[in-house]
Amino acid sequence: MKALVSIIMGSTSDYNVMEKAAKFLDEQQIPFEINALSAHRTPKEVSEFAKNAEERGIKVIIAGAGMAAALPGVIAAETSLPVIGVPIKGSFDGLDAVMSILQMPPAVPVATMAVNGALNAAVLAMEILALTDNTIKEKVHNYKNTLKEKIVKANEEFAQIKFDYKVN
Repeated sequence: MKALVSIIMGSTSDYNVMEKAAKFLDEQQIPFEINALSAHRTPKEVSEFAKNAEERGIKVIIAGAGMAAALPGVIAAETSLPVIGVPIKGSFDGLDAVMSILQMPPAVPVATMAVNGALNAAVLAMEILALTDNTIKEKVHNYKNTLKEKIVKANEEFAQIKFDYKVN
């Protein structure tokens, strides 16, 4: 089995956030890999990773980084694969990371998630993969239906809650 998605984080301390993406992909049975690479501490390794990812069968890269958050942009500069950036909350409530990932120059796009938004990054990666894989497309539809069912069930439960002035 070859990885389709690569989850990269700038530091091992980012794992508690990026683990949400790994757990989701694992639940959806989508092959992935997970590694730590730092744009500032291991720039040569980041460059080699990005240049070789497509050749290794990777289709989407999820890159999480905090503070200066250069990792997603550096990867996007060296590959034509879609890169999804996850700003990790650190200093300034993660706003520094958001701005670093969001403000990419023309022709070097990075899809930017919310602060600590690794789960949404994994869902977006699955949706990207679904464009060319009908099995994954079915998983997307099933997942979205599960979300709908949760809300329907919650509203049924809310209907049973009684208050003196509740009208529904």
